[in-house]
Amino acid sequence: QVSLVESGGGLVQAGGSLRLSCAASGRTSSAYVMGWFRQAPGKEREFVAAHSWSRAWNSGNTLYADSVKGRFTISRDNTKSTVYLQMNSLKPEDTAVYYCAFKLTNVLSQSGYNYWGQGTQVTVSS
Repeated sequence: QVSLVESGGGLVQAGGSLRLSCAASGRTSSAYVMGWFRQAPGKEREFVAAHSWSRAWNSGNTLYADSVKGRFTISRDNTKSTVYLQMNSLKPEDTAVYYCAFKLTNVLSQSGYNYWGQGTQVTVSS
C-alpha cells in the first residue's frame, strides 16, 4: 500500500506561479512513476505530467501533456519519495483539482496508476 499526500495548491493570478508537492509513503519500490493529473469542474480528469525513476540506473525521464509543455516542470527528490510540479505562466484554464498519482513500474505513460492522492485545488484568476 502506498499513501500520497499533496500540498501547495492555492489561488494565484494569471501569469503567476505555484509549486505542488506530493510525498509518497509505504511500499514504494526501486522503480516507480509519480505523476500529476487534474480535473476541472464538469470535465474529465486529464494527465498533466509524470516522472519515472529507476534506482538501478539512478536516472529518470519525464512526460508532459502538450497543454503544459514549456510552462510546467516535474521533478522529484528520491531521498524523500517526493515529486514536485512547478507551474509557471499559469492561465485561468489551469484551474482544477490537481491529483498526485503513483504506479509500481518505471513505464512512463499516462495510464496504469495504482494509487492516488486526495487532490489539491489550484485556482487561477484572470
